Amino acid sequence: MAERGLCSRREADAYIERGLVYVNGEQVTQLGTRAAPDAEIALASRAQNQQAALATILVHKPIGYVSGQAEDGHQPAIVLVVPDHQMAGDPQRFQPGCLKGLAPAGRLDIDSTGLLILTQDGRVARQLIGADSDIEKEYLVRVEGALDEPGLQRLNHGLSLDGKALKPAQVSWQNADQLRFILKEGKKRQIRRMCELVGLRVTGLKRVRIGRVMLGDLPLGQWRYLRPEEKF
Repeated sequence: MAERGLCSRREADAYIERGLVYVNGEQVTQLGTRAAPDAEIALASRAQNQQAALATILVHKPIGYVSGQAEDGHQPAIVLVVPDHQMAGDPQRFQPGCLKGLAPAGRLDIDSTGLLILTQDGRVARQLIGADSDIEKEYLVRVEGALDEPGLQRLNHGLSLDGKALKPAQVSWQNADQLRFILKEGKKRQIRRMCELVGLRVTGLKRVRIGRVMLGDLPLGQWRYLRPEEKF
């Protein structure tokens, strides 16, 4: 069920125990039940309605906030998800229930800014940070130092971190002192460490896109709900 994107593994267990899963039209209530690769697996309408009510939130994280749990005296970005910080014009109004189980789907370093996704939906989390995730993340990175063409080529492909080769990236000049990075992985402080390997120092880093969802005009320190028409 998780592999098909129907729900997370934890949610699958709960739905099965509650009799909300059907395989080839037959209700399944036993955990560990096996199904053929071509079996039709469906959720009951009650489970689908519950999934539709799960919130996914976009935050324009400022510098100084951490993505997840509070640490070293720094507040987590979730403290920004309050009515006073909701983006003007967001059609869906704040509901306190959206905070229950809300967790970051990916990290953004404390000294970085930009798009951070918080979600209650295990399907979204798996899509963005699952082991097989192939979602692009786009960043604008202000740098200091000299970068020649071979160095730029190494940023695109040829660097290793922690003894492991990095996946190919898309790195190009945005303007005279700013690079655009598009990555499909997210090692800790990856961009800053990549830049150090080619003699650059990062002075500013902003995430502007995750998949097909853009930061856009979301103001710094504010948040909004993921819109129904938006898909990662």
